[in-house]
Amino acid sequence: MSNIRKAFENGKAFIPFITCGDPDLETTAAAVRAMAENGADLIELGIPFSDPTAEGPVIQGANIRALKGNVTTDKVFALVEELRKDVSVPMVFMTYANVVYSYGADRFMQRCAETGIDGIILPDLPFEEKEEFSEPAKKYGIDIISLIAPTSADRIAMIAKEAQGFIYVVSSLGVTGIRSEISTDLSEIVKVIRENTDIPCAVGFGISTPEQAKSMAAVSDGAIVGSAIIRLLEKHGKSAPEFIGDYVREMKEAVIG
Repeated sequence: MSNIRKAFENGKAFIPFITCGDPDLETTAAAVRAMAENGADLIELGIPFSDPTAEGPVIQGANIRALKGNVTTDKVFALVEELRKDVSVPMVFMTYANVVYSYGADRFMQRCAETGIDGIILPDLPFEEKEEFSEPAKKYGIDIISLIAPTSADRIAMIAKEAQGFIYVVSSLGVTGIRSEISTDLSEIVKVIRENTDIPCAVGFGISTPEQAKSMAAVSDGAIVGSAIIRLLEKHGKSAPEFIGDYVREMKEAVIG
């Protein structure tokens, strides 16, 4: 069984996201530990990239700050290796196809396996073109997490049938970022997913409040939050991990109701 499934074994999952190296890798490590200690079921680690097309201004800013701090893919792997000494919750990378391609897909997946990464999310990788990455991922036991968006329509069943780990349901059109309300009828998307796979699905994009997290978890298996956490890093800098821990605890309590 995929290690990612463990995140969903005890009811609804809360999945926080953080960009590695914003403002520095030491703060990232402290924030990840705070997340794990306060109820995060799975943690998404962003590998910074110069052109993160799925991200809104908040996470774009985090990528720019991390790259200015000379964060590299190898430094992120070293961070994960260090975190795995005491952090046991499943962890996945969220990055872009070019990061993996330029590193070498086989070498990248091998390093994921060696350091303790369980899966990878590539928002710009079309479902029909995933084979170049899925073959080496399978070789090293790394799940490629599929995204399903409101525009996926008749492709939902096809994507769900081949999904691994969990399915990332995109709540709304556009890029990541805090939204005052989420109006997409996600229950219909989740219904089609459930008809085609027993793999869990969690909703992301636009979630920032406990109320939103609770309502998204009510129609799926969990909620994913990124921009609201990056905002805490923007505001508090190196002292952000304490605030992130409190936020994660509040959000986890909301999703489990």
